[in-house]
Amino acid sequence: MSLQRAPPTRVFAELVPWADRGRENTWACGGEERPDPGPRAPAATREVRVSGAAEVSAAPDRAQVAVRVSSTKAAAAEAKASVGRRLDYITQSLGQQGLPAENVTVTKDFKRVENAYHMEAEVCITFTEFGKMQNICNFLVEKLDSSVVISPPQFYHTPSSVENLRRQACLVAVENAWRKAQEVCHLVGQTLGKPLLIKEEEAKEWEGQIDDHPSSRLSSLLTVQQKIKDATIHAASKVFITFEVKGKEKKKKHL
Repeated sequence: MSLQRAPPTRVFAELVPWADRGRENTWACGGEERPDPGPRAPAATREVRVSGAAEVSAAPDRAQVAVRVSSTKAAAAEAKASVGRRLDYITQSLGQQGLPAENVTVTKDFKRVENAYHMEAEVCITFTEFGKMQNICNFLVEKLDSSVVISPPQFYHTPSSVENLRRQACLVAVENAWRKAQEVCHLVGQTLGKPLLIKEEEAKEWEGQIDDHPSSRLSSLLTVQQKIKDATIHAASKVFITFEVKGKEKKKKHL
């Protein structure tokens, strides 16, 4: 997972009187005064209000490949045996490559087609290492005949990966807002205090690049890296935080 900080924003502060609320003043940062967001600190508390934004991204953490084996024979036993031999070879090869058994699912379908018998098996393989996925797929293509069809990899995210991405976006946005508040207070000779209010104002996510149009491109023509890029998820968060302002910074005395 790669974290991308939001681009630098202009920072400025404005001193806004709150006489009707019994306060000394409130620091507003971000371009405009905001309405009262809710319960506030006791009277005479000084505040600095800032916003922060962040965007993070994560490449897919899973890929699935389907290997299909089929055979049509006049005798049912011959169709089953033909598929069984290749199926055993595939599953054994996957085990020798160090692929966990729980990442391999095998389904079988047997039916009659006119005067013959058709046997088909599908091996669904889930990969967490994309380099290993490419090596195994290349190996199977080399060792098996054309009756074995290997589907292009389908990349996706696990639910925990997506949820973690959302949290990271919010946390980085909070960190950016905190740094902004620190810079504002330092600039005007004040000391930043504890946060009084933290609110996530906006959260969104999207897949791939905004300027890309996957529907206009054939999936079969994309490289593995292009497919990973298209399946990459981006999450953005914008937060609003109110911090307490303690007072003037204490300057160290030089002996």
